[in-house]
Amino acid sequence: MLTARTDDMDQILGLEMGADDYIDKPVQPRVLLARIRALMRRVAEKNQPLVGSGLVGEGPVRVQFNELVIDSSMREAWLSGVTVDLTSAEFDLLWLLASNAGRVLSREDGQILALNLATPYSDIVRASALVFRWHLDSSPVERRPETLRYLSASLGLGAYFIDTRERLPPTDVLQQLVRDGLVLYSAKSGAAPRVALQQADGEIVELVPPPPFKPWSLVIILPLCLLIAVALALLLGFVARTWDGRLLKVESAALRIARGDLAARVEPGSSLLQQRLAKAFNSMAEHIQRLVQVQHDMIHAVSHELRTPVARIRFGVQMLADSDKSQRSEEQLQGIDGDIQELDDLIDEILTYARLEQSEAKFLLQQTSVPDLLRQVIAQQQLLHPTVVMELDVDGASEALAMAEVEPRYLHRAIQNLVGNAARYASRQVRVRCRLGSDNCRIDVEDDGQGIPRSDWDRVFIAFSRLDDSRTRTSGGYGLGLSIVRRIMYWHGGQAFVGISATLGGACFSLVWPRVQTQSGGLHRPAQEQDHPH
Repeated sequence: MLTARTDDMDQILGLEMGADDYIDKPVQPRVLLARIRALMRRVAEKNQPLVGSGLVGEGPVRVQFNELVIDSSMREAWLSGVTVDLTSAEFDLLWLLASNAGRVLSREDGQILALNLATPYSDIVRASALVFRWHLDSSPVERRPETLRYLSASLGLGAYFIDTRERLPPTDVLQQLVRDGLVLYSAKSGAAPRVALQQADGEIVELVPPPPFKPWSLVIILPLCLLIAVALALLLGFVARTWDGRLLKVESAALRIARGDLAARVEPGSSLLQQRLAKAFNSMAEHIQRLVQVQHDMIHAVSHELRTPVARIRFGVQMLADSDKSQRSEEQLQGIDGDIQELDDLIDEILTYARLEQSEAKFLLQQTSVPDLLRQVIAQQQLLHPTVVMELDVDGASEALAMAEVEPRYLHRAIQNLVGNAARYASRQVRVRCRLGSDNCRIDVEDDGQGIPRSDWDRVFIAFSRLDDSRTRTSGGYGLGLSIVRRIMYWHGGQAFVGISATLGGACFSLVWPRVQTQSGGLHRPAQEQDHPH
């Protein structure tokens, strides 16, 4: 409505009569054209159908959500194939919600308002600019600067009127502003965004919104790094405290061992590292306990074993002093010589066992023919025990794989101890069986004697142990031979065990060890073999 009436009541009456705008004379032609364009734009936006507005008959005919199907043309809905009985109002509301999925809807004064923030920053800036424009358009011209300052402080946006040519935005922005009435743009590449909006009377206002949120800004990264550092410090403190408690237990066990409690052990924890530490410590403690026990047993055994030959020597010397016959003197001298030899043998056994038990033996590994070593031992023992038949059983495959990496001197000693024991306890026959494979070697020494009771199998390899507890030792030996065999096999990475001979019925001692040794502990290869492996 364009009129010369300027009274407030005239303006109110004109608007209530249906006028979209009220313009009083005189008016500038440029302002009049801008107001007409704004009015035409609002009318066009009002008459343009809203896509997906939820009005029945617009947009898609049928929508589906899981088991719910809604058909706007038939005005029916089905749930899991069953028709849902709805009133007309209920169907309109259901269709409205279904066709606006993903939007926030509200009802105000009979109008449906939809808010769908696909790009939150730009959408919120545009919404704030629309609030600016609505309030500025509703405010009298003389109060607009005050309204602008109030809105700027309330919404946190910089705002000013473009009243000079220097403040005008670029030409392309002005063209888009005339067409759309609101433009979000950046004056320069990388600069903060700005909003240019055109009021109903054609006046242009520029808004300066705060910069968009940057998730990787220094303000975010520094607190985040600090938080991560605190979390890591707490985690490391917890781990250190846990390990400190575990190490205190290890320290306690070590102190108990130092005080003489050799049975002290560390319980394995829940983690793999704690279990490995406990296993290593307990293995060391067991080895120490065993060495101390061996030393204790050896001291007692040696004192007992040396007492008998010394007593015989003393008796023989006294008999020799009282004897006048030269023949009797010769017999006494021979007996003394035998007792001295027995002492030498005992001392040799004790020293050998001590070296093997305390890791002092130095093994010089060599490629040696195991069958030839067996033949040599059997030939020597056959001379010492002529009444016993000794057999060697070596198959063709073992002859082909005769060479093995062993310490020949100590392996000879182990086989000699087994064959000698078997000959002493056998009735008539001893059989030695050799089986060599690509990975392992095995030697079985069997006899036809009484055998060893199953209950004594665990004791037979213990140092200074005698199954008959005899002091006469009619069978000979000092209770160290099998212990020496066990330790020799240990240093070869193998085992020695006892059983029952299936063919002869007596005892069966077996030696099993790998053909190729790993260099560890007391095992050493000759320098020429290490430099030039075969």
